[in-house]
Amino acid sequence: MKIMVLAASFSSDISGIQRHALNLVRCLIKSNEITRIDLVVAPWQTKITETLNDISDDRLIIHFEKMHEGPVGRNLWYYRELPLLVRRLQVDLVHLSYPVPFHAAAFGCPTVLSLHDLYPLEIPENFGFPKAIANRWILQQCLRSVSSIACVSDATLHKLKLCTTEKVEQKAVRIYNCVEPRPALPEPHAYRELIGERFLLSVSQHRRNKNIPLLIRVFHRLLRGTAPAPVTKLLIVGIEGPETQSIRSLIADLRLEEHVLLAHGLSEDELQWCYAQCEAVIAPSKTEGFGLPVAEALLAGARVVCSDIAAFREIGGMHCRFVALGPTEELDFATAISETIRRPPGKHVSFTHLSIETLSREYVQLYTRLLLKNQTAAETSAHTGLYAIKDGLALEQSSPAARKWEG
Repeated sequence: MKIMVLAASFSSDISGIQRHALNLVRCLIKSNEITRIDLVVAPWQTKITETLNDISDDRLIIHFEKMHEGPVGRNLWYYRELPLLVRRLQVDLVHLSYPVPFHAAAFGCPTVLSLHDLYPLEIPENFGFPKAIANRWILQQCLRSVSSIACVSDATLHKLKLCTTEKVEQKAVRIYNCVEPRPALPEPHAYRELIGERFLLSVSQHRRNKNIPLLIRVFHRLLRGTAPAPVTKLLIVGIEGPETQSIRSLIADLRLEEHVLLAHGLSEDELQWCYAQCEAVIAPSKTEGFGLPVAEALLAGARVVCSDIAAFREIGGMHCRFVALGPTEELDFATAISETIRRPPGKHVSFTHLSIETLSREYVQLYTRLLLKNQTAAETSAHTGLYAIKDGLALEQSSPAARKWEG
Protein backbone atom coordinates (compact mmCIF):
# COMPACT_ATOMS: atom_id res chain seq x y z
CA MET A 1 0.00 0.00 0.00
CA LYS A 2 1.22 3.49 -0.90
CA ILE A 3 -0.13 5.96 1.66
CA MET A 4 -0.02 9.76 1.58
CA VAL A 5 -0.12 11.53 4.97
CA LEU A 6 -1.11 15.19 4.74
CA ALA A 7 0.39 17.25 7.58
CA ALA A 8 0.75 20.69 5.94
CA SER A 9 -0.62 23.36 8.28
CA PHE A 10 -0.09 26.96 9.36
CA SER A 11 2.31 26.39 12.25
CA SER A 12 6.08 26.05 12.01
CA ASP A 13 6.12 24.85 15.62
CA ILE A 14 4.99 21.40 16.58
CA SER A 15 1.46 21.08 17.96
CA GLY A 16 -0.95 18.25 18.68
CA ILE A 17 -2.01 17.83 15.05
CA GLN A 18 1.55 17.74 13.74
CA ARG A 19 2.57 15.29 16.45
CA HIS A 20 -0.35 13.08 15.48
CA ALA A 21 0.79 13.08 11.84
CA LEU A 22 4.38 12.23 12.81
CA ASN A 23 3.23 9.44 15.12
CA LEU A 24 0.99 8.15 12.32
CA VAL A 25 4.07 7.89 10.11
CA ARG A 26 5.86 5.94 12.86
CA CYS A 27 2.90 3.56 13.07
CA LEU A 28 2.74 2.97 9.32
CA ILE A 29 6.48 2.44 8.90
CA LYS A 30 6.19 -0.55 11.27
CA SER A 31 3.96 -2.44 8.83
CA ASN A 32 5.42 -4.52 6.01
CA GLU A 33 2.18 -4.02 4.10
CA ILE A 34 3.00 -0.33 3.64
CA THR A 35 5.31 -0.02 0.64
CA ARG A 36 5.61 3.78 0.58
CA ILE A 37 4.68 6.74 2.79
CA ASP A 38 4.49 10.20 1.22
CA LEU A 39 4.48 12.78 4.03
CA VAL A 40 3.30 16.16 2.71
CA VAL A 41 4.23 19.29 4.67
CA ALA A 42 4.60 23.01 4.02
CA PRO A 43 7.98 24.68 3.35
CA TRP A 44 7.98 26.34 6.79
CA GLN A 45 7.68 22.99 8.61
CA THR A 46 11.25 21.74 8.20
CA LYS A 47 11.81 21.89 11.97
CA ILE A 48 8.84 19.59 12.58
CA THR A 49 10.09 16.87 10.25
CA GLU A 50 13.46 16.79 12.02
CA THR A 51 11.81 14.65 14.69
CA LEU A 52 11.71 11.85 12.09
CA ASN A 53 15.47 11.90 11.53
CA ASP A 54 15.80 8.67 13.50
CA ILE A 55 13.82 6.82 10.80
CA SER A 56 16.17 5.48 8.13
CA ASP A 57 13.73 3.81 5.78
CA ASP A 58 13.57 4.37 2.03
CA ARG A 59 9.80 3.92 2.13
CA LEU A 60 9.40 7.35 3.79
CA ILE A 61 9.49 10.31 1.39
CA ILE A 62 8.94 13.84 2.71
CA HIS A 63 7.48 16.41 0.29
CA PHE A 64 7.81 20.14 1.03
CA GLU A 65 5.06 21.51 -1.21
CA LYS A 66 4.99 25.15 -2.24
CA MET A 67 1.91 26.98 -0.97
CA HIS A 68 0.92 30.36 0.46
CA GLU A 69 1.22 30.61 4.23
CA GLY A 70 -2.13 32.35 4.77
CA PRO A 71 -5.36 30.38 5.32
CA VAL A 72 -6.89 31.28 1.94
CA GLY A 73 -3.79 30.22 0.03
CA ARG A 74 -3.46 26.97 1.98
CA ASN A 75 -7.11 26.06 1.51
CA LEU A 76 -6.90 26.72 -2.23
CA TRP A 77 -3.85 24.47 -2.37
CA TYR A 78 -5.71 21.66 -0.59
CA TYR A 79 -8.61 21.92 -3.04
CA ARG A 80 -6.77 22.53 -6.33
CA GLU A 81 -3.21 21.29 -6.03
CA LEU A 82 -3.48 18.35 -3.64
CA PRO A 83 -5.50 16.19 -6.09
CA LEU A 84 -2.83 16.78 -8.75
CA LEU A 85 -0.12 15.68 -6.32
CA VAL A 86 -2.13 12.57 -5.38
CA ARG A 87 -2.46 11.53 -9.02
CA ARG A 88 1.15 12.34 -9.85
CA LEU A 89 2.44 10.19 -6.99
CA GLN A 90 -0.15 7.47 -7.74
CA VAL A 91 -0.88 6.76 -4.08
CA ASP A 92 -3.42 4.16 -3.03
CA LEU A 93 -4.93 6.14 -0.14
CA VAL A 94 -4.72 9.64 1.36
CA HIS A 95 -4.80 10.18 5.13
CA LEU A 96 -5.70 13.74 6.19
CA SER A 97 -4.26 14.50 9.63
CA TYR A 98 -6.99 17.12 10.23
CA PRO A 99 -10.03 18.51 8.34
CA VAL A 100 -9.22 20.41 5.15
CA PRO A 101 -11.36 21.42 2.14
CA PHE A 102 -10.81 18.98 -0.68
CA HIS A 103 -12.36 17.71 -3.91
CA ALA A 104 -12.90 14.00 -3.19
CA ALA A 105 -13.89 13.04 -6.74
CA ALA A 106 -10.59 14.40 -8.08
CA PHE A 107 -8.50 12.12 -5.86
CA GLY A 108 -9.35 8.82 -7.50
CA CYS A 109 -8.59 6.89 -4.29
CA PRO A 110 -10.03 6.43 -0.77
CA THR A 111 -9.48 9.11 1.86
CA VAL A 112 -9.26 8.90 5.66
CA LEU A 113 -9.69 11.82 8.06
CA SER A 114 -8.22 11.87 11.56
CA LEU A 115 -10.89 13.63 13.62
CA HIS A 116 -9.41 15.05 16.81
CA ASP A 117 -12.36 17.10 18.01
CA LEU A 118 -15.42 19.05 16.94
CA TYR A 119 -14.34 22.46 18.23
CA PRO A 120 -15.77 24.41 15.24
CA LEU A 121 -19.22 23.15 16.28
CA GLU A 122 -18.68 22.78 20.02
CA ILE A 123 -16.66 25.85 20.97
CA PRO A 124 -16.28 28.25 17.99
CA GLU A 125 -14.69 30.83 20.31
CA ASN A 126 -11.51 28.81 19.87
CA PHE A 127 -11.00 30.38 16.45
CA GLY A 128 -12.52 33.84 16.63
CA PHE A 129 -14.61 35.50 13.91
CA PRO A 130 -14.65 34.90 10.94
CA LYS A 131 -12.35 31.85 11.18
CA ALA A 132 -14.98 30.00 13.22
CA ILE A 133 -17.47 30.13 10.33
CA ALA A 134 -14.88 29.00 7.80
CA ASN A 135 -13.66 26.16 10.03
CA ARG A 136 -17.21 24.97 10.62
CA TRP A 137 -17.86 24.80 6.86
CA ILE A 138 -14.54 23.03 6.23
CA LEU A 139 -15.26 20.46 8.95
CA GLN A 140 -18.72 19.66 7.63
CA GLN A 141 -17.54 19.49 4.00
CA CYS A 142 -14.66 17.21 4.93
CA LEU A 143 -16.84 14.88 7.03
CA ARG A 144 -19.23 14.47 4.09
CA SER A 145 -16.48 13.91 1.53
CA VAL A 146 -14.01 11.46 3.09
CA SER A 147 -14.28 7.69 2.77
CA SER A 148 -13.71 7.06 6.48
CA ILE A 149 -13.34 9.04 9.71
CA ALA A 150 -10.83 7.87 12.34
CA CYS A 151 -11.89 9.45 15.64
CA VAL A 152 -9.02 9.69 18.12
CA SER A 153 -11.17 8.72 21.12
CA ASP A 154 -14.54 7.34 22.10
CA ALA A 155 -15.36 10.80 23.45
CA THR A 156 -14.88 12.34 20.00
CA LEU A 157 -16.76 9.49 18.32
CA HIS A 158 -19.69 10.01 20.71
CA LYS A 159 -19.80 13.76 20.01
CA LEU A 160 -19.69 13.12 16.27
CA LYS A 161 -22.72 10.85 16.51
CA LEU A 162 -24.65 13.57 18.34
CA CYS A 163 -24.09 16.29 15.74
CA THR A 164 -24.00 14.62 12.33
CA THR A 165 -26.05 12.58 9.91
CA GLU A 166 -26.40 8.80 9.92
CA LYS A 167 -24.49 8.63 6.63
CA VAL A 168 -21.48 10.37 8.17
CA GLU A 169 -21.76 8.38 11.39
CA GLN A 170 -21.53 5.09 9.48
CA LYS A 171 -18.10 6.10 8.15
CA ALA A 172 -16.65 6.68 11.63
CA VAL A 173 -14.41 4.37 13.65
CA ARG A 174 -12.28 4.89 16.74
CA ILE A 175 -8.50 4.67 16.38
CA TYR A 176 -6.62 6.25 19.27
CA ASN A 177 -3.73 8.66 19.02
CA CYS A 178 -0.37 6.97 19.26
CA VAL A 179 1.50 7.83 22.47
CA GLU A 180 4.85 6.21 23.17
CA PRO A 181 7.43 6.83 25.93
CA ARG A 182 10.38 8.96 24.83
CA PRO A 183 13.73 9.75 26.45
CA ALA A 184 14.23 13.08 28.21
CA LEU A 185 17.25 15.37 28.04
CA PRO A 186 19.53 15.49 31.11
CA GLU A 187 19.02 19.27 31.01
CA PRO A 188 16.92 21.50 28.73
CA HIS A 189 18.53 23.73 26.13
CA ALA A 190 15.93 26.45 26.78
CA TYR A 191 14.32 27.77 29.98
CA ARG A 192 17.27 26.73 32.10
CA GLU A 193 15.91 28.95 34.87
CA LEU A 194 13.55 26.07 35.65
CA ILE A 195 16.41 23.82 36.75
CA GLY A 196 16.04 23.32 40.50
CA GLU A 197 12.67 25.10 40.60
CA ARG A 198 9.41 23.57 41.74
CA PHE A 199 7.18 24.28 38.75
CA LEU A 200 3.82 23.31 37.35
CA LEU A 201 3.46 22.42 33.68
CA SER A 202 0.57 22.88 31.29
CA VAL A 203 0.79 21.92 27.61
CA SER A 204 -1.93 24.07 26.08
CA GLN A 205 -2.47 26.12 22.95
CA HIS A 206 -3.82 29.59 23.64
CA ARG A 207 -7.44 28.71 22.89
CA ARG A 208 -10.68 29.07 24.80
CA ASN A 209 -11.21 25.36 25.50
CA LYS A 210 -7.85 25.08 27.32
CA ASN A 211 -9.13 27.30 30.15
CA ILE A 212 -5.73 28.91 30.72
CA PRO A 213 -7.11 31.93 32.67
CA LEU A 214 -8.44 29.51 35.31
CA LEU A 215 -5.00 27.89 35.49
CA ILE A 216 -3.32 31.27 36.04
CA ARG A 217 -5.78 32.26 38.77
CA VAL A 218 -5.25 28.91 40.50
CA PHE A 219 -1.48 29.39 40.36
CA HIS A 220 -1.86 32.91 41.78
CA ARG A 221 -3.90 31.48 44.67
CA LEU A 222 -1.17 28.91 45.37
CA LEU A 223 1.53 31.61 45.45
CA ARG A 224 -0.51 33.79 47.81
CA GLY A 225 -1.49 30.91 50.07
CA THR A 226 0.49 29.19 52.79
CA ALA A 227 4.20 30.06 53.01
CA PRO A 228 6.42 28.79 51.62
CA ALA A 229 4.52 28.42 48.36
CA PRO A 230 4.31 24.79 47.18
CA VAL A 231 5.42 25.86 43.68
CA THR A 232 7.27 28.91 42.35
CA LYS A 233 6.88 28.75 38.57
CA LEU A 234 4.21 27.91 36.00
CA LEU A 235 5.33 26.86 32.52
CA ILE A 236 2.66 26.97 29.79
CA VAL A 237 3.81 25.30 26.56
CA GLY A 238 1.73 25.92 23.46
CA ILE A 239 1.48 27.96 20.28
CA GLU A 240 -0.21 31.36 20.47
CA GLY A 241 -3.82 31.85 19.45
CA PRO A 242 -6.95 33.97 19.94
CA GLU A 243 -6.55 33.98 23.75
CA THR A 244 -2.91 35.09 23.86
CA GLN A 245 -3.60 38.76 24.52
CA SER A 246 -6.06 38.12 27.35
CA ILE A 247 -3.63 35.59 28.88
CA ARG A 248 -0.80 38.13 28.87
CA SER A 249 -3.10 40.79 30.31
CA LEU A 250 -4.16 38.52 33.18
CA ILE A 251 -0.54 37.68 33.96
CA ALA A 252 0.26 41.39 34.11
CA ASP A 253 -2.82 42.23 36.21
CA LEU A 254 -1.85 39.59 38.78
CA ARG A 255 1.83 40.65 38.64
CA LEU A 256 2.98 37.17 37.73
CA GLU A 257 5.48 38.11 35.01
CA GLU A 258 8.37 36.65 37.04
CA HIS A 259 6.52 33.43 37.77
CA VAL A 260 4.62 32.46 34.58
CA LEU A 261 6.56 31.42 31.47
CA LEU A 262 4.86 31.17 28.07
CA ALA A 263 6.81 28.85 25.79
CA HIS A 264 6.47 27.33 22.33
CA GLY A 265 8.72 25.53 19.91
CA LEU A 266 10.18 23.13 22.47
CA SER A 267 11.68 19.96 21.04
CA GLU A 268 10.22 16.58 21.95
CA ASP A 269 13.21 15.88 24.20
CA GLU A 270 12.86 19.21 26.00
CA LEU A 271 9.15 18.61 26.54
CA GLN A 272 9.94 15.20 28.01
CA TRP A 273 12.35 16.89 30.43
CA CYS A 274 9.53 19.16 31.53
CA TYR A 275 7.22 16.20 32.13
CA ALA A 276 9.90 14.44 34.17
CA GLN A 277 10.91 17.45 36.29
CA CYS A 278 7.63 19.27 36.98
CA GLU A 279 5.71 18.93 40.23
CA ALA A 280 2.54 18.18 38.29
CA VAL A 281 0.92 18.57 34.90
CA ILE A 282 -2.25 20.66 35.07
CA ALA A 283 -5.01 20.40 32.44
CA PRO A 284 -8.15 22.43 33.32
CA SER A 285 -9.72 22.16 29.84
CA LYS A 286 -13.42 22.78 29.28
CA THR A 287 -13.51 20.18 26.50
CA GLU A 288 -10.99 17.98 24.69
CA GLY A 289 -10.95 15.48 21.88
CA PHE A 290 -8.24 13.24 23.32
CA GLY A 291 -5.89 14.70 25.92
CA LEU A 292 -2.41 14.04 24.53
CA PRO A 293 -0.53 15.92 27.32
CA VAL A 294 -2.35 13.86 29.96
CA ALA A 295 -1.31 10.60 28.29
CA GLU A 296 2.28 11.80 27.77
CA ALA A 297 2.54 12.98 31.37
CA LEU A 298 1.37 9.64 32.73
CA LEU A 299 3.83 7.79 30.48
CA ALA A 300 6.60 9.97 31.92
CA GLY A 301 5.51 9.24 35.50
CA ALA A 302 4.26 12.78 36.21
CA ARG A 303 1.46 13.65 38.58
CA VAL A 304 -1.64 14.89 36.74
CA VAL A 305 -4.43 17.17 37.96
CA CYS A 306 -7.11 17.74 35.33
CA SER A 307 -10.71 18.73 34.78
CA ASP A 308 -13.32 16.01 35.06
CA ILE A 309 -14.30 15.70 31.39
CA ALA A 310 -15.01 12.61 29.29
CA ALA A 311 -11.81 12.63 27.19
CA PHE A 312 -9.56 12.89 30.26
CA ARG A 313 -11.49 10.14 32.06
CA GLU A 314 -11.10 7.90 29.01
CA ILE A 315 -7.32 8.42 28.88
CA GLY A 316 -6.43 9.00 32.53
CA GLY A 317 -8.62 6.41 34.20
CA MET A 318 -7.60 5.96 37.83
CA HIS A 319 -4.22 7.67 37.41
CA CYS A 320 -5.29 11.35 37.53
CA ARG A 321 -6.73 13.67 40.15
CA PHE A 322 -9.98 14.93 38.60
CA VAL A 323 -11.58 18.27 39.47
CA ALA A 324 -15.12 19.22 38.50
CA LEU A 325 -15.56 22.56 36.74
CA GLY A 326 -18.09 24.85 38.36
CA PRO A 327 -18.58 27.70 40.86
CA THR A 328 -15.79 26.52 43.19
CA GLU A 329 -13.36 25.35 40.49
CA GLU A 330 -10.55 27.75 41.40
CA LEU A 331 -10.45 26.68 45.04
CA ASP A 332 -10.96 23.02 44.16
CA PHE A 333 -8.07 23.02 41.68
CA ALA A 334 -5.76 24.78 44.16
CA THR A 335 -6.64 22.25 46.85
CA ALA A 336 -6.20 19.30 44.50
CA ILE A 337 -2.79 20.55 43.32
CA SER A 338 -1.55 21.17 46.87
CA GLU A 339 -2.59 17.69 47.95
CA THR A 340 -1.28 15.97 44.83
CA ILE A 341 2.24 17.41 44.87
CA ARG A 342 2.71 16.34 48.49
CA ARG A 343 2.37 12.73 47.41
CA PRO A 344 5.22 10.68 45.89
CA PRO A 345 5.41 10.80 42.08
CA GLY A 346 3.43 8.11 40.33
CA LYS A 347 4.82 5.17 38.41
CA HIS A 348 5.21 5.28 34.65
CA VAL A 349 1.86 4.20 33.21
CA SER A 350 1.82 1.78 30.28
CA PHE A 351 -0.72 2.27 27.47
CA THR A 352 -0.60 -0.82 25.24
CA HIS A 353 -3.75 0.32 23.41
CA LEU A 354 -1.91 3.53 22.40
CA SER A 355 1.26 1.75 21.25
CA ILE A 356 2.77 1.86 17.76
CA GLU A 357 2.25 -1.87 17.29
CA THR A 358 -1.45 -1.80 18.20
CA LEU A 359 -2.29 1.26 16.13
CA SER A 360 -0.21 0.18 13.15
CA ARG A 361 -2.36 -2.92 12.95
CA GLU A 362 -5.61 -0.94 13.29
CA TYR A 363 -4.66 1.57 10.58
CA VAL A 364 -3.64 -1.17 8.14
CA GLN A 365 -6.90 -3.01 8.78
CA LEU A 366 -8.88 0.17 8.06
CA TYR A 367 -6.91 0.92 4.89
CA THR A 368 -7.32 -2.66 3.67
CA ARG A 369 -11.11 -2.53 4.10
CA LEU A 370 -11.34 0.77 2.24
CA LEU A 371 -9.14 -0.36 -0.64
CA LEU A 372 -11.09 -3.61 -0.99
CA LYS A 373 -14.36 -1.67 -0.97
CA ASN A 374 -12.99 0.75 -3.56
CA GLN A 375 -11.83 -2.13 -5.78
CA THR A 376 -15.20 -3.87 -5.51
CA ALA A 377 -17.02 -0.66 -6.41
CA ALA A 378 -14.75 -0.13 -9.43
CA GLU A 379 -15.32 -3.69 -10.66
CA THR A 380 -19.09 -3.34 -10.20
CA SER A 381 -19.05 -0.06 -12.10
CA ALA A 382 -17.04 -1.64 -14.92
CA HIS A 383 -19.44 -4.58 -15.20
CA THR A 384 -22.43 -2.23 -15.10
CA GLY A 385 -20.92 -0.17 -17.91
CA LEU A 386 -20.23 -3.28 -19.98
CA TYR A 387 -23.78 -4.51 -19.57
CA ALA A 388 -25.10 -1.08 -20.53
CA ILE A 389 -23.06 -1.15 -23.73
CA LYS A 390 -24.32 -4.64 -24.59
CA ASP A 391 -27.91 -3.63 -23.86
CA GLY A 392 -27.49 -0.56 -26.03
CA LEU A 393 -26.17 -2.57 -28.95
CA ALA A 394 -28.98 -5.10 -28.62
CA LEU A 395 -31.54 -2.30 -28.57
CA GLU A 396 -30.06 -0.72 -31.68
CA GLN A 397 -30.03 -4.03 -33.54
CA SER A 398 -33.66 -4.71 -32.68
CA SER A 399 -34.91 -1.28 -33.76
CA PRO A 400 -36.98 -0.90 -36.99
CA ALA A 401 -34.27 1.28 -38.49
CA ALA A 402 -31.66 -1.38 -37.89
CA ARG A 403 -33.84 -4.12 -39.37
CA LYS A 404 -34.55 -1.96 -42.45
CA TRP A 405 -30.81 -1.32 -42.94
CA GLU A 406 -30.08 -5.05 -42.62
CA GLY A 407 -32.81 -5.77 -45.21
